[in-house]
Amino acid sequence: MADDLWLTSRLEFIIEADRLKQVIRHTRLMDGSRLENSAEHSWHLALMALTLAEYAPTPCDLNHVIRVLLVHDLVEIDAGDTFAFDIQAHLTKDAREQAAAERLFGLLPEHEGTALRALWDEFEASTTNEARFALAIDRLEPLLCNIRNGGGTWREYQVGHAAVLQRMDPIRHGAPGLWPYVLHMIAEAREQGWIA
Repeated sequence: MADDLWLTSRLEFIIEADRLKQVIRHTRLMDGSRLENSAEHSWHLALMALTLAEYAPTPCDLNHVIRVLLVHDLVEIDAGDTFAFDIQAHLTKDAREQAAAERLFGLLPEHEGTALRALWDEFEASTTNEARFALAIDRLEPLLCNIRNGGGTWREYQVGHAAVLQRMDPIRHGAPGLWPYVLHMIAEAREQGWIA
């Protein structure tokens, strides 16, 4: 029966998606107590998008943004989390993530897998207002974590000011109203000695 096969593949995808909870990121929680996982990160981004919706470029479909955010890191189940400031790891990131997208979205019935894959591709291309806002929120969350936990990965990996500014640049385009606040936070982090 087609419905049973579709249900089976949907459940298989849902079970596989649970593995995102096991992907540990380099970012510490805001209280500094432990590293966050990619599922927590995705949930937090969806909540941030709801909360910061007024900073999205217009027009922007917030429900679409949330859908993009919920799938944007699923590929990390296979590809792992690529640390933002690891230049070597970024050399293979695209190939690893493309292969992961093929496998993971391929678990679903074709039309559903294609639709979710399109959301992931949209985030990666970052050409729509929704994807630009999603990317801005994706960059803002670890910044907030590093600010709240005393420099976090910036201190741990001796990340420089120029690298942080470059990493945060999508916020300038995807949520321009937040950019002055981001610059202020980065300046304060530099004054604290958290950024090299």
